[in-house]
Amino acid sequence: MPLKVFITGASSGIGEALARQYAAVGATLGLAARRAPQLQAIADSLSTPVSIYALDVADSAALAAAAQDFITRHGVPDIVIANAGISAGTRGWKAEDIAVLAKIMHINVIGLAATLQPFAAPMRARGSGALVGIASVAGFRGMPGAGAYCASKSAVIAWLESLRVELHGCGVDVLTICPGFIATPLTAANRNPMPFLLTAADAAQRIARAIAAKKRLAVIPWQMRLASVFLRRMPNWLYDRAFARAPRKTREPAA
Repeated sequence: MPLKVFITGASSGIGEALARQYAAVGATLGLAARRAPQLQAIADSLSTPVSIYALDVADSAALAAAAQDFITRHGVPDIVIANAGISAGTRGWKAEDIAVLAKIMHINVIGLAATLQPFAAPMRARGSGALVGIASVAGFRGMPGAGAYCASKSAVIAWLESLRVELHGCGVDVLTICPGFIATPLTAANRNPMPFLLTAADAAQRIARAIAAKKRLAVIPWQMRLASVFLRRMPNWLYDRAFARAPRKTREPAA
């Protein structure tokens, strides 16, 4: 039976690439994002059943309504991928960046939780399914100039881990995907070095494989996994010295 997959942040970048990845194997898709025209264009280009939902993941009620509509139309999905997210360069000592921090945390953390929550009970009742959150290697250490983004992805990793333990044994898998640098609109303005950069299509293939393998925590690509292990084990005093002079992400509005 064809897969049923619901994806947020599906109008570009990793979300669009994941939609195309699953459409290629005949999956029925639910695609959610803020930009209706882009969603419609993607849906029109796919030869598989697609329901689109123009919404902002900051709107929990809209997410719940979209989830109910998808379940009514197509049944409980096999995979839900909470992919929507925003980023911005910040400086923790600037008062005006508190508002940026609040916005990033709301979209990246609350929005992710609000995406997965409406599907959790129906999946538990069925006894199967995968709730997938797109985190980031940025969630493993606090990077200078990216405190808000790093904090949000660290919170995502911890929240998904808690959810995984809460749902243990009920048949529902909770999977955390931590990509490194992916060539998307989110990274297009990044002036800093981006080692092991992947295309969105390549990243989507690797993410789909990790989901199929039910990887509880997957870091993509493997080179970034090795780098993240090294960074996580680095003593704090050494990390502070090594990164105190590292390039900062340019300050910009969260988008």
